[in-house]
Amino acid sequence: MKKFLTIFLIICCQSLVAQELDSLIADPAFKAADLSIEELDKIDVKKKLTINDYSMIGLQYGIGLGQVYWAEDFTQTFKFTPINIGVTYTRYGKMFGFMPFFGIQVGFFYSQEGYKFTHRVPRNEEERFYRTYLGTDDAVMSLVELPVLAHFHVDFWKMKLIINAGFFGGYRLSIKRTEDTNDYNQGSNPGFDQKYLNDFADFENRFDFGLKGGAGLAFVFDPIEIHLTATYKHSFSPLTKPDYYSEYIYRYNYPMNIVVSAGVHFQLTKRSGKTKQELKKEAKALVYGE
Repeated sequence: MKKFLTIFLIICCQSLVAQELDSLIADPAFKAADLSIEELDKIDVKKKLTINDYSMIGLQYGIGLGQVYWAEDFTQTFKFTPINIGVTYTRYGKMFGFMPFFGIQVGFFYSQEGYKFTHRVPRNEEERFYRTYLGTDDAVMSLVELPVLAHFHVDFWKMKLIINAGFFGGYRLSIKRTEDTNDYNQGSNPGFDQKYLNDFADFENRFDFGLKGGAGLAFVFDPIEIHLTATYKHSFSPLTKPDYYSEYIYRYNYPMNIVVSAGVHFQLTKRSGKTKQELKKEAKALVYGE
């Protein structure tokens, strides 16, 4: 298998170099120059290969489904959040000078994420007053984030398959909570403090960081691309300090968010190069002839 991949990569590279030299030699300016062998050796063919090397800027909007991984025995469901908007910059490049599948994407996003508890039916009187986090029923946090993602893409026809993976850093701007007043708690919750209704507690973390990745499909209509993606975000910054409830028992809670989004991206430079199918065709022609 390794031998096959090595041969395939060599064939692709030779094909691309041959094509570039053919186009260079056919150039009238080249013929007029009557370059010597020494001058030909100075030509950097790799720099002339521009396989899908281009950049673009995009606007993206999505909706999210959020939860928090609690150490406590809470029952919860996904919290729907309708705001995830941002701008991205994508730079495509080639690995090893000829593999046109890679790039990098950076962005700036304003988004929401949260959590929502579900209410258990008490099995006995001892369970009638069960505890929730700060006496809340749900919460929505607004935040800004800066993702830096490795961008893998495979082009075919006027479409491309996209896979993103990387890191993000952010800051939790604000929070809005709803008091838990369910019937199983008899309509009252002595654990809820009104000062936390629209403000973070002293023991809650504001800075956020973690992993982010996803996949999607893009439709290419040069110079515009439409990207449809699904992204999973997992925070490594706990919502609270571990000893918020007890200095003897640490409790961790990590927010996560699933975002489905659509984006419109504008090519800043010309999209050029060949698809994987075209490269394979040229490699076959090099080996077996026309």
